[in-house]
Amino acid sequence: MALAVIVSVLVLTILSLLRVNVIIAILAAGLTAGVMNGQSIMDSLDLLVSGMGDQASVALSYILLGAFAVAITHSGITSILVGYLLRVLKDMRTFTVLVIASIASLSQNAIPVHIAFIPILIPPLLQLFDRMKLDRRAVASALTFGLKAPYVMLPIGFGLIFHQTIQESMDTNGVTLTIREIAQSLLLPGSGMIVGLLVAVFVTYRKPRELKESEAGHDIRFGESLEKLKSAKFNSKHGFTLVAIVVTLFIQAYYENLVLAALAGLVLMFVFKIVPFRLGDRVVTDGIAMMGTIAFVMLIAGGYANVLTETESVTALVDASSEYIGSSQAFIAFVLLLVGLVVTIGIGSSFATVPILAALFVPICIGAGFSPMATAALIGTAGALGDAGSPASDSTLGPTSGLNADGRHHHIWDTCVPTFLHFNIPLFIFGWLAALML
Repeated sequence: MALAVIVSVLVLTILSLLRVNVIIAILAAGLTAGVMNGQSIMDSLDLLVSGMGDQASVALSYILLGAFAVAITHSGITSILVGYLLRVLKDMRTFTVLVIASIASLSQNAIPVHIAFIPILIPPLLQLFDRMKLDRRAVASALTFGLKAPYVMLPIGFGLIFHQTIQESMDTNGVTLTIREIAQSLLLPGSGMIVGLLVAVFVTYRKPRELKESEAGHDIRFGESLEKLKSAKFNSKHGFTLVAIVVTLFIQAYYENLVLAALAGLVLMFVFKIVPFRLGDRVVTDGIAMMGTIAFVMLIAGGYANVLTETESVTALVDASSEYIGSSQAFIAFVLLLVGLVVTIGIGSSFATVPILAALFVPICIGAGFSPMATAALIGTAGALGDAGSPASDSTLGPTSGLNADGRHHHIWDTCVPTFLHFNIPLFIFGWLAALML
């Protein structure tokens, strides 16, 4: 049923905006999609649970990364970084946000660790953000930009995987393009995200923001005073910690397995006695506390995606839309991008959405006279749309996991809403223009 995707995404969005826990919101959306497609509640639940296994590896990697991040923080090496930033950055709020955006961008291409750096880097910086009165929504926007824009525009690291996914999906449906041509087609849509970042940093969240009493949160368990951070010195523990980090990065890049990489790093932290064995339970528990929510959300999001796929809801939505789009390329591009936005907000993954959308978009684009590059721009943009702003996306869950380490950052209102407004809107507009110009 065509309306199933729209209604279920509305359920997910409305419940999330009403501050209902995102796990409950995704469950409700998945059951809604199943029931609207003629499934019983039990059958819908079975589809949802059976699809959760697709994200089991991702969820486990996030848990292990959380524990590894806690172990690194326990070593005190992050204190040196934060102490340096305290001395150098001082009240340079805008520059700080741009630096974070640059570091996040490297995580997709130069050092492809995706969100692995966030629980390591961000929690120790929260005291610095508060002292600078830095709006955490600006930091969330910077992190999401870095997690998304590089893979959209640059065919390196995760970007190469994304562009190859578009290439293979289009080739399967009869349209052949080189990786270079796909990258060129996505430069203009990706530029929209740069505009969104600049608006967020220099306009929307430029002013100082002090936390309210209701945002008191709690102290980070492994936090240190600002005075100690400033006086932190490098020692042998920090050296061994760097070795563990380098080994983790190497394993992740070479074997492309985040579970193995995080586990290796965690084991080395104990082998080098950076973290005493007696604190093993505490480290893992704190890691689960930091990354447990994102892990469960990814599991359930996989189940929701399975419901939409097995019930062919996305296919029905595109088929229904194609009956009313007429022959205007401008209107066709607008509708296809809107479909991509709705689908990706629900599924929460650009990479998983592209093959689904390509199978449906290519015949429509060929019939409407779009060039191959314009078709690639539509598919890539439609797949990327909704990744920012989706409650179930790791591009929003990752930033929240770091910024909410002290309980002072709300996933929906402080991450999803700002990133949706600043990235999806310009990405939609620039993607639409690219489809008409190429």
